[in-house]
Amino acid sequence: MPQLTEPGNMPPPPFTCDDRVLADATLRQTVRASVGGRRIRLRVSNAFGGSALPLTKVTVAVPAGGRAGVSAVEAGTVRPVTFHGRASVTIPAGAQAVSDPMEAEVPPRSNLAVTVYLAEGQRSAHITSHPGSRTTSHLLAGDHADAAGLPGATAVDHWYFLGGVEVWAEPSVAAVAVVGDSLSDGRGSTTNGNDRWPDRLLDRLQTRHGMDGVAVLNQAAGGNRVLNDGLGPNALARLDRDVLAQSGVAWLVLFEGVNDIGTAEASPAAQKQVADDLVFAYDQIVTRAHARGIRVYGATLTPFGGNDAYDDEQGRRERTRQAVNEWIRTGGRFDAVIDFDRAARDPADTRRLLAAYDVGDHLHLNPAGYQALADAVPAHLFRREPLPPGFGFA
Repeated sequence: MPQLTEPGNMPPPPFTCDDRVLADATLRQTVRASVGGRRIRLRVSNAFGGSALPLTKVTVAVPAGGRAGVSAVEAGTVRPVTFHGRASVTIPAGAQAVSDPMEAEVPPRSNLAVTVYLAEGQRSAHITSHPGSRTTSHLLAGDHADAAGLPGATAVDHWYFLGGVEVWAEPSVAAVAVVGDSLSDGRGSTTNGNDRWPDRLLDRLQTRHGMDGVAVLNQAAGGNRVLNDGLGPNALARLDRDVLAQSGVAWLVLFEGVNDIGTAEASPAAQKQVADDLVFAYDQIVTRAHARGIRVYGATLTPFGGNDAYDDEQGRRERTRQAVNEWIRTGGRFDAVIDFDRAARDPADTRRLLAAYDVGDHLHLNPAGYQALADAVPAHLFRREPLPPGFGFA
């Protein structure tokens, strides 16, 4: 999910200087492909850039040892990326660029290194990124897009500019898009470990017969909200770009709303309003996705009892969470319900996370907790089946 980079998540000096970012600099970052293939193309985003984004050179390669977050690539695997046959491209502010297809053997669940060199840099303090990458990227002065190693590079745990990697696949392959907040973005997961719950779901599906043709697109961001902008645009505003415009999406898992509840005032009136507004927003998302032939699965909201910021002494936010979850379970609007609340809560105190899953802040999960969420997703939901008559207007 692309978003505007906060000041604290900008590339460190000297890579950000006087409203110019990454001038004469190389950026190498690794990303994980879900399904495999022999042809790929990149999406590079300038959605939130305050000026045009001039990319001088782009390459892809196999990271050293096939690992995530490393600065080196396997010798002999570096391949140039072109845009309409050109090695360089300038992306207007607010736009994205899709590369030419290129031959590249990408195994399922493998890591891919994408390296960008910017000669001029971006002339703006507003740039596009995904700060919660849970993956290490590397910055180095000069042009090293073709280099196997980046000795002396500066490590940062953010992604910049890269909007996606698309794999050319058989018609039987389809994608599930996950719309969520930090609980899907993976706060509490292992940096460079690819153990967020969408990663673990992909691992499950890849080992089940007939499910290896399901790609998983993690379109979540920490601090994101459904109703109002938080970190990144609200879910209603970003649905078209982050889900409906993505290639091959057949299913949407919606797991978001905790931040809306937690940041609203704890007064009864404010909490009733946020509950009513979340139900409205969920219904809108289902309507818009159905119009594109996408099935929508609603995930119940996990507990936050004991969290310093979101839990309140009167339990009003907890009652809102319970009311919203009751609508998700029984409202009949979603095509299926995924009960993450039941999977993550403490049976002895259902307003709290199970201690074994709690990263420590009583809101986010550790890798074991994210595994539990992945295990709670019924795999049969991702079988390709014909849509019922009148699906888009149901």
